[in-house]
Amino acid sequence: MLLLCTIFHEKIMDKSRYEYLYKINSPDDLKQIPKEKLINVCADLRNFIVEEVAKNPGHLGSNLGVVELTVALHYVFKTPYDRIIWDVGHQAYGHKILTGRRDVFHTNRQFGGISGFPSPKESAYDAFGMGHSSTSISCALGMSVASLMKNEEDRHVVAVIGDGAMTGGLAFEGLNNTSMDKNNMLIILNDNQMAIDPIKGGFTQYLVDITTSETYNKVRFNIYKLLKKMNLINDDKKKRIIRFNNSMKARLTKQSSNLFEGLNIRYFGPVDGHDVDALVRILNDIKDFKGPKVLHIITKKGKGYKPAEDSATIWHAPGEFNVQTGERKSSDDPASRPPLFQDVFGETLLELAEQNDKIVGITPAMPSGCSMCILQDKMPERVYDVGIAEGHAVTFSAGLAKEGMLPFCNIYSSFMQRAYDNMIHDVAIQKMNVVLCLDRAGIVGSDGVTHQGQFDLAYMRCIPNVTVSAPRNEIELRNLMFTAQQKDMGPFVIRYPRGNGFLTDWRKPMQKIKIGKGERLKDGKDVAVLTIGTVANATKRAIEKVESRTASSIAHYDLRFLKPLDREMLHEIGKRYQRIVTVEDGAVNGGFGSAVLEFMSDNNYPVQVKRIGIPDKFIEHGTQKELYALLGLDAEGIAKTLTGILTGKKVNTHIDTPRKFDSVLFKHKR
Repeated sequence: MLLLCTIFHEKIMDKSRYEYLYKINSPDDLKQIPKEKLINVCADLRNFIVEEVAKNPGHLGSNLGVVELTVALHYVFKTPYDRIIWDVGHQAYGHKILTGRRDVFHTNRQFGGISGFPSPKESAYDAFGMGHSSTSISCALGMSVASLMKNEEDRHVVAVIGDGAMTGGLAFEGLNNTSMDKNNMLIILNDNQMAIDPIKGGFTQYLVDITTSETYNKVRFNIYKLLKKMNLINDDKKKRIIRFNNSMKARLTKQSSNLFEGLNIRYFGPVDGHDVDALVRILNDIKDFKGPKVLHIITKKGKGYKPAEDSATIWHAPGEFNVQTGERKSSDDPASRPPLFQDVFGETLLELAEQNDKIVGITPAMPSGCSMCILQDKMPERVYDVGIAEGHAVTFSAGLAKEGMLPFCNIYSSFMQRAYDNMIHDVAIQKMNVVLCLDRAGIVGSDGVTHQGQFDLAYMRCIPNVTVSAPRNEIELRNLMFTAQQKDMGPFVIRYPRGNGFLTDWRKPMQKIKIGKGERLKDGKDVAVLTIGTVANATKRAIEKVESRTASSIAHYDLRFLKPLDREMLHEIGKRYQRIVTVEDGAVNGGFGSAVLEFMSDNNYPVQVKRIGIPDKFIEHGTQKELYALLGLDAEGIAKTLTGILTGKKVNTHIDTPRKFDSVLFKHKR
């Protein structure tokens, strides 16, 4: 099927409009193009990305901002032998197109297609898997050190970090070791002042304030090359010379040493990140310098496509749009469908903050992504965007709570994994009143394996002192948020999915929910189905399907809380039913079903428990609908499982082996 789609796509693609792009099937082909024509290659690549993302949504602005850098890197370096590490990963579209994936790029982020992030199993040119932020420096340092240990001194390792990733603590940990361990790594700091939203924080302002004397840099560079040629400089003398340079620079520019040079990391820049000729020249000049070095480039997110330049936040990932007009497409009238869960969170947080002056909002660079911008617009003094720093976000929230504030800290489920120790050490042990809202919980979709929120139920339920909850709809989300901000609730987790909810009439007066209390949604006598979270809605439809096809009677319980469990309800279920089915939009190992199974075993109930959830696999990209069906977590899949239990027949309803990429997609060696 994908082969047919590829053939059809090639037929409708007007290749004649691209002067050079269809001549480039690998970086070796790129190197055959005269340097003075690289600007034309950049124009082709930028137009191609715009046209493809307009039809097949993905990350636009960040990729347009690194077109020139991408071309320059593959022109100068010998990839894949030389390693290029793309931090965050969502700015690697140009890299993929130039490394043999142009003709399958229309499958980007689609089920069975190429990933929207670098993936080593997809291509040898993808040197490391990237999907989360701030990891490139640490990873590239390891690669550079390993290359020296293996006597591969001719191998270059480049870390491209930007799009807000320098606000993450791991980046600074990597920098610290980069200054101490022997390596020849090149760090390219892509400075566009943006993550999804404008970046906040002192380091961002620091980059704005860096001013480098062009004359001084040119003189210093020429002196360095002369000393090197005369064999008057070596690695032992380099650090002393850098310190002397820093002192001389401070006198000439009346500016103290910058952070990088203070760490004995050679600094070059800032330079125009959209001048491909200059980038090629500079990269050729500095690539063989021994020791760590930083090239600071200034870019504009969305460069070359005016709508994306003018509204970087909206055009980070705009969905389908009309290339000529810049009009973003919508499949239906937003007023006619249920709201996004994130918008229900944002609107409810504003309501609560208007009533409770202790409430503050904390977000790690996602005010728009989680809709905390709604509170930010009305009460900017009550919202703190801490940058891409999830661990800091949690500990900062703990500090606020210690002094009597009530922080609502909103972090995507897969990103919360990075703040696990902070949750235990700073929040749970000390029973801090922190409300942790985990957006994008469960199956996320086209962002794929690094972004699926499949582990939070399992990794939160084992932490003492923490309430863990999941609403089945928008009204439940509002009620849980209202409950969480009551006095002395302690650490309170609310997890909810990406995408639209289920109700259009959701603005009901909020009510307090009893902690650890579930709800029986439907009575029945043959089997009891237990759910947590929004998967209750697919389960309800599944039960209706099965009962309409058979003479069965199925009970449905929504437990609402994973911790504490509704023990009274579970005792009732254990006494009444011999067959129990648990359904969760999370990892089946250690999650909700495991908690129910443990309860039944601990209390000696002789019951059969069937757990439905995400299996012990990393789930790759596709639409949410496709992935739910693949996993047997849609209404039809759940219905098949229930039918199998009622009839005693084993039914395979979910993935048993990791999905393999169709070899037809990839013409280059993996």
